[in-house]
Amino acid sequence: MKHLIIKTSLVCFTTLALTSGCKKFLDQEVPNSFTEADFYKTDADAVQAVTGVYDMMQAHYNSNWASIYMVKTMLSDESNAGGNDAGDQPGYQTLDNFTFDATNDKVRDAWRMMYYTINRANKVVNLVAPETDLRRRLIAESKVIRAYNYMELVTLWGDVPLVLGDIPPSGFTNTPRAPKAQVWAQIEKDLTEAAAVLPLRSGYTGGERFRVTKGTAQALLGKAQLFQKKYAESAASFEQVISSNQYGLEPTIGKAFSQSGEFGQESLFEINYTNARSYDWGNFPWGAAPESNIHVQLMGPRADFYTKAPSDSLIGGWGFNLPKQKLYDAFVAAGDVNRRRQAIMSQAELIAAGGNWTNPTAWDYEGFFQRKYGSFQSQTGGPIGELNYGTNWRHLRYADVLLMAAEAQLNSGGTPKALQYINMVRQRPGTGLTALGTVTMDDIMRERQLELAFEGLRFQDLVRWGKASQELQSLGFVTGKHEVLPIPDYDVRSGRLPQNPGY
Repeated sequence: MKHLIIKTSLVCFTTLALTSGCKKFLDQEVPNSFTEADFYKTDADAVQAVTGVYDMMQAHYNSNWASIYMVKTMLSDESNAGGNDAGDQPGYQTLDNFTFDATNDKVRDAWRMMYYTINRANKVVNLVAPETDLRRRLIAESKVIRAYNYMELVTLWGDVPLVLGDIPPSGFTNTPRAPKAQVWAQIEKDLTEAAAVLPLRSGYTGGERFRVTKGTAQALLGKAQLFQKKYAESAASFEQVISSNQYGLEPTIGKAFSQSGEFGQESLFEINYTNARSYDWGNFPWGAAPESNIHVQLMGPRADFYTKAPSDSLIGGWGFNLPKQKLYDAFVAAGDVNRRRQAIMSQAELIAAGGNWTNPTAWDYEGFFQRKYGSFQSQTGGPIGELNYGTNWRHLRYADVLLMAAEAQLNSGGTPKALQYINMVRQRPGTGLTALGTVTMDDIMRERQLELAFEGLRFQDLVRWGKASQELQSLGFVTGKHEVLPIPDYDVRSGRLPQNPGY
């Protein structure tokens, strides 16, 4: 996706501020380039520009370890930072311990990545003329991705700058934080308009399956309404997705996260990577965004101490994102054996299968390894497997939609449907779980904890349920402060943005 010949500003502009490196680069003439005024004119231009929007969603590694997935996961009660010690990627370590501040590099770069993406989407929405069906569809895709990124921003930072136009550089430091209600209203507007234009999932085949669809827009709209406690509206939005018969549950979570499950029946939105770039230690683009998902290698069991089981595909990595005992115990208490095995492996299971772990006191290690985004050899390419993971990020699954629909139904009087939807998730063929006879919010919260473990959703769920203090206080969470992240210090100073309380 990354081989785009679009004006350099698409790469260097941040919606709030330009880095000094980009300023210097943009002051120079670029040979054989053409101006932005000459672009966004044709269908081909629009296709290329929207590819650039999706492309920025890949940039979890963009010269720095700053994955929004890792940021959100470190804030949860699912896993520890891991790595070699407290000095190994301190940005992730301090997030894990709730000792971070406004200078945290992971928070800063995750924030920037989302505004880079929004900037690219804004250019499509504002500069592509909706003169053909293709261009109207591409504009709608950009609105969905813009809404998705604003949903991440508003749930993680609260009031945030709401940038919708193609603003000039002079406007980067003059964009104030907008109230959350205004951001949510724009998210709903974008998703409603996009859903009216986008095709159903069945309208895409082959190499087009990565695109967001009508169902993506409707499901994200339902999620936005759920987070605002608009339960009846949320239930209606999810019902459109469910009744479309475009989606289904894979037989197991393992299948949903396998290579063969990419863009499968359970996928509503995922961002793809490739294992076919043949990266090695000499050509890996450490100074720019790679096409492989290097964060999977970051999260594999630390290879210094790990020997894989002969029959297993989980190979060694760099030891981050280590599961907590608390999550393992939650699976055990629920009698949830099969889903647990597809999310977490214990040291005892590793050894019983013929593998080994030689350092029981390793940093942040509690006896477990995560497998949902596992460092599976089957998802690597050559010549150096650890640099060539093609594992996609799953941003929205049908199981998540069903559980959100159950929550919306339960809170708007639709208890029978709430029970139906939670049992659909519990009783996919590979779970081996019995159906619930009744359903409560506690049931739904527990089901989301287990079904969606390690998917980067837990922290935002705990905050919106008012459970963050209860579940995270022992980890360092401070009520009244850590419900939101700090506005990055650079943007506070350059954009004159007010800081969140406590930072």
